[in-house]
Amino acid sequence: MTDSKRKIAIVLMNLGGPDKPESIYPFLLNLFRDPAILRVPFFVRPLLARIIARARKGPATENYAILGGKSPLLELTVEQGHALEAALPEFEARCFIAMRYWHPFSDQAAAEVKAWNPDEVLLLPLYPQYSTTTTGSSFTAWREAAVKVGLIKPTRSLCCYHSDPGFAAAEAVTVRRAYDEARAALDPAIALRVLFSAHGLPENIVKAGDPYQHQIERTVGAVLRSLNMPDLDSVICYQSRATPQKWIGPSTEEEIERAAHDKTALLVVPIAFVSEHSETLVELDVEYRDLAVKAGVPGYYRVPAQNSDPGFIAALAALVRRTLARDVGLCSFAGGRTCFKAHGDCAHGRAGVAAPAPAEVV
Repeated sequence: MTDSKRKIAIVLMNLGGPDKPESIYPFLLNLFRDPAILRVPFFVRPLLARIIARARKGPATENYAILGGKSPLLELTVEQGHALEAALPEFEARCFIAMRYWHPFSDQAAAEVKAWNPDEVLLLPLYPQYSTTTTGSSFTAWREAAVKVGLIKPTRSLCCYHSDPGFAAAEAVTVRRAYDEARAALDPAIALRVLFSAHGLPENIVKAGDPYQHQIERTVGAVLRSLNMPDLDSVICYQSRATPQKWIGPSTEEEIERAAHDKTALLVVPIAFVSEHSETLVELDVEYRDLAVKAGVPGYYRVPAQNSDPGFIAALAALVRRTLARDVGLCSFAGGRTCFKAHGDCAHGRAGVAAPAPAEVV
């Protein structure tokens, strides 16, 4: 009689998206009701969330109309889950989906995990870089959901994999492929610049210790090392500004205008997104492309998101194996805390783990 396989519930965490036009307003309302997103006094938040959601409903409806009235994120995440299960044959692994702002929510996922009765649970955010506004918020929602349904299992939480070598190498392969295709399509006399575009954050959140911008920079550094193209012209920029306050920069719009001035073509890499959704399929592919054309950028190309790319799935599977080999609790791709003391709002900082010395940072 052979030993049974470890029964592992892998909880894939992501933002979520509306599944029909009627879901757009409640999706936005859930987003802006989140205290991690709208950082105002609790008694103001419900009213302000309704005001912002109503203001954003029209533009969001137009954007999702381009996508057929719904987000593709859930279907893509389901595909990623199936691919990841197949890549872990040594375990009895099943992926469950916990979206933050639309179905299936953490409550549903936690109930499904409890019913399946795994030996262990692994929380795997589909956000490579940790932010209080994404992974942090999702972890909080999961803890509350697990308590609510009475789910008590040994749980490991992977907070980030921003510069994991396998993840960076998989991203570098897709970037290099798209770069070569763009280069072949361009006049050899036209320069090509790579824009690593990430979703932005208000500057005050970063100044409060959120490690997101730091981790974005680490991701880009790891991808560039894997690319090994010393003369590559590349820039990090930030998209999707949603409020009037000051956001981290430079903005993707500013870099498009600069490329027009420099008469260089652009290859845009959605470096913080591992699945296609409205910010890639509409904002990057439609809105920013139109801006580039109008500004006179001589060529505009975009690297696809990873989705279920075999290299990306293999990198996730390797992360799962390493995480399951570690102690129960919080861990990063490198094991312990990877962020400096200044980034005290990282998951480990919130848990009271001391920051590593600069020489120890991965």
